[in-house]
Amino acid sequence: MFKFVQTQRMKLQRTYSLSEIANLIGADAVGDPQHSITGLNEIHKVVEGDIVFVDHPKYYDKALESAANTVIINKLVEAPAGKALLISNDPFRDFNFLTRHFRPDVHLSKQNGNENKIGEGTEIHPNAVIGDRVTIGSNCKVGPGVVIHSDTEIGNRVIIHPNAVLGADAFYYKRRPEGYEKMYTCGSVVIEDDVEIGALCTIDRGVTGDTRIGAGSKLDNHVHVGHDTVIGKNCLFAAQVGIAGCVVIEDEVILWGQVGVPSDRHIGKGAIVLGQSGVLQDLEPGKTYFGSPTQEARAKWKELAALRKLPELLEKIK
Repeated sequence: MFKFVQTQRMKLQRTYSLSEIANLIGADAVGDPQHSITGLNEIHKVVEGDIVFVDHPKYYDKALESAANTVIINKLVEAPAGKALLISNDPFRDFNFLTRHFRPDVHLSKQNGNENKIGEGTEIHPNAVIGDRVTIGSNCKVGPGVVIHSDTEIGNRVIIHPNAVLGADAFYYKRRPEGYEKMYTCGSVVIEDDVEIGALCTIDRGVTGDTRIGAGSKLDNHVHVGHDTVIGKNCLFAAQVGIAGCVVIEDEVILWGQVGVPSDRHIGKGAIVLGQSGVLQDLEPGKTYFGSPTQEARAKWKELAALRKLPELLEKIK
């Protein structure tokens, strides 16, 4: 069974009460005014003490039954036992306000930020840009033009090839009548030991937690990893693989070139996905898959072989 690495959440500097948060966003509180709040998180990553928001009936139950003990919601409902509610006419807006309030955005105004820790033997090549509070272990290589945004953690012996970007904002928007409103992103990226990241790769930070790449994994050039995705150890991804947000990929998975993985999918240990496949469902461990949508490769090849005979069969029944 894959050991899911618990993502860090946006932990508040102190415990806040329900009434304090309600006053900040102008919401009506349902529950004990002294109810404790210790962090903020999005729905896929919540833990005890967190605030989560929900603004669509499809996800009401998921939010109310989650580990979060405080829910910003746009409907007056009964609070489940042990939970408190913040009734808002726009939960997305208010969650954005809270994340910006507790973790304001930091503009990268210089090549090297503040409070960084760089390990012995690590090489930082010209024109690399490093944000604030970045940790890089020992004997790493950071190529020219690499951008490492604030709060990123990088282990030992990591190689990052030129022009890769670690920690860009999540691709997360709410559709409004006037256009798309951006979700404010304040999470981070964690790269474990002995990872290699190819040129022009892009790894988005978590919305409020971590995007994580496990030890020994190797990414070819032009690979994209979306927000809050967790990748296991010793995985191998070929060029132009695209992985959306909140995906879990277990250890020793191989994704060949141009494989696409939409959000919320789970790929089991040792699975192999052949090139240009679309992973539209969860994949079991230890099997080889092909096609869009993916199915086990042998079954897919038999299907394709049968399709090649279709013109001949149609000709016979004329």
